[in-house]
Amino acid sequence: MSRLLLLCWLVWSLWAETQFAHPPPSIDNPRRLVFPLSQGDDESIHHVLSSANNVLKFYGPDRVLIAIVCYSKGIRALLKREKAIAMRVRSLMAYDVEFIACGNTMRTKGIGKEELIDGVEVVTAGIVELVERTLRGWVYIRP
Repeated sequence: MSRLLLLCWLVWSLWAETQFAHPPPSIDNPRRLVFPLSQGDDESIHHVLSSANNVLKFYGPDRVLIAIVCYSKGIRALLKREKAIAMRVRSLMAYDVEFIACGNTMRTKGIGKEELIDGVEVVTAGIVELVERTLRGWVYIRP
C-alpha cells in the first residue's frame, strides 16, 4: 500500500502547477530572461529557440521579456542566409524577443551588419551584454 501511495504522489508531483514567486509576473513587472547562444550547430540553436518559445507560451508575451545574445559560433542563428533558422528568429521577434549579435564575433568572422536578419541589435561584446543584463536583474538561462 505504501508503494502505491508513493507512486501516486510521484505522478501527482509531475503535474503540479508552477508557483509564481512574489511578485507574480505582470505587464508592469514582467520576468526578464537572457539566453546565451554560443554554439552554431542546428541542435543547439533550435534548442535555445524552442526554450525561448516555451517560456513565451508559458508566461504570455505581455508578462516576459526575452533577449537572446548570440556570440561565437551562435552568431549563425542571426544570418539571413540560414533560411530555416531565420524564419524561427523572425517569428520570435514578432513577439518582441530581442536578438543581439556580438560585434567582436562579427569582426572576427568578417560578418557585416547587412548579413544579419533585420531587427537584430549589435553590441560591442556579447559576453559583456550578458553580464550587464544579469546585473540589471535579468535572469540568465542556459538551456
